[in-house]
Amino acid sequence: MAKEKIKKSTGKAGTQLLVDAAEIGGAAEFWRHGLGQGGLSDEAWMIGDHISPLKNLKLKYIRLFVQEYYDVYPAHKTYNWKKLDAVVDSIIKTGARPLMCICIKPAVLYPVVDQTVVNPVNYKEWDELIYKMVRHYNFERKDGIVYWEVFNEPNIGESGGCPGLFSPEDYCLYYDHTVKAMLRADSSVKVGGPALAGWKSNIELPWLTYCHKHNLPVDFVSWHFYADDPATPKMGADYFRELLKRFPSLKPEFMIGEWNIGLNWKRKDEEFQVCYIPEAIKNMLEAGVDYSFYYQIRDCHVPEEPFKKIMSKDGARFMINYWNEMPQRFGLFDFQGIIKPAYFMFKLLSKLTGKFIKVDSGSETVKAFAVYNSEMKLFHVLVWNFKENPPPVQKVSFKIKNMEKRTWNYKRYSLEVKIKGNLENDRLLLTNEAEGVISEISDSFTLAPYGITFITLVCTGYAPE
Repeated sequence: MAKEKIKKSTGKAGTQLLVDAAEIGGAAEFWRHGLGQGGLSDEAWMIGDHISPLKNLKLKYIRLFVQEYYDVYPAHKTYNWKKLDAVVDSIIKTGARPLMCICIKPAVLYPVVDQTVVNPVNYKEWDELIYKMVRHYNFERKDGIVYWEVFNEPNIGESGGCPGLFSPEDYCLYYDHTVKAMLRADSSVKVGGPALAGWKSNIELPWLTYCHKHNLPVDFVSWHFYADDPATPKMGADYFRELLKRFPSLKPEFMIGEWNIGLNWKRKDEEFQVCYIPEAIKNMLEAGVDYSFYYQIRDCHVPEEPFKKIMSKDGARFMINYWNEMPQRFGLFDFQGIIKPAYFMFKLLSKLTGKFIKVDSGSETVKAFAVYNSEMKLFHVLVWNFKENPPPVQKVSFKIKNMEKRTWNYKRYSLEVKIKGNLENDRLLLTNEAEGVISEISDSFTLAPYGITFITLVCTGYAPE
């Protein structure tokens, strides 16, 4: 192939970033890294107000807390799906399907408000409730909800936003009843847990032992992390992988049901949080994590009454103070529903379709994802500059080689985090473009600490004979 170059911006490069179009790898499945919402309010607008922008992210799954404020079981043998239907409808309108995390404690089955009381007064009635719920969504509504998770952060109780603090024995019994009811309703669903806060507790080993002994399915194991160190997911994956060696009959997927930067918000620089997203996902891919859910979609304050009904005074006070009095930086949308810069990172990730192609970087801080969509004749490369402590400014020499010789349109964008306003053309700022008949492309650019660059190459014609 001839080596013809698109115009090159000036500046001596310190990092060599080489993409080899001939080295094709596995499928790029960034849809596996979705979003989570819930645990705060029954209001469907938390997702429903953002259907169009969320649809643009091409999400496949959104994790949803099925919390008590949805009031699905207000009285014995009485089922009320109205509130829960509304939020499920909102998720489905985005093009995704919910992952249903069961956290309900109906008053008729849990007459005492106590986080340590986790078994219902009547398991036969509980089983029927779960059976009816799965039948409602997968047969009556035909929503095709695949993943069903058994409780949320059962190892920390009310401080995790759900009023259940389980002993290992209680979680095993609860899981047994709940998954059998789910499978009786729909044998095709995937079930799992325990959605741990962190990845080590006194629950997971007795639970896995119980499931192995009693031939109970564990289609996925799930845990959460909030940490400024993006290598954290590997620790959890390595821990569960080692633990599962004891149980050869269990071959679950790995799922991180919630993740974000550290909850102490020590890092207030928004560019750190945005750049952390691809860095953490890269670590998850390398660690063999199958699914993850960035928490959360929208920041919101919580109403007092729902939590006073289901939590102790201290638990309700914690929720109200944490969400209403402390600064919050979780969401892709802020309290007023305005798009935040992190949204645009997920927008860029959604463009990475097709198959991975090989990337070599000579830098410890400059990383990249590169993909080629053969059907669309389209290359995308996402480049970022990350280190937990601020990385140095990097001058990057970028090259794609071994492309099929065609007419290619080249565009390079910078994700602008610090600017005011959220117009997409301002946030994703076009910084270089060219077009030509080429088989190799060279460019150079500078990446600030936590800087993000996105490159797209679109085939606009065939090479002349």
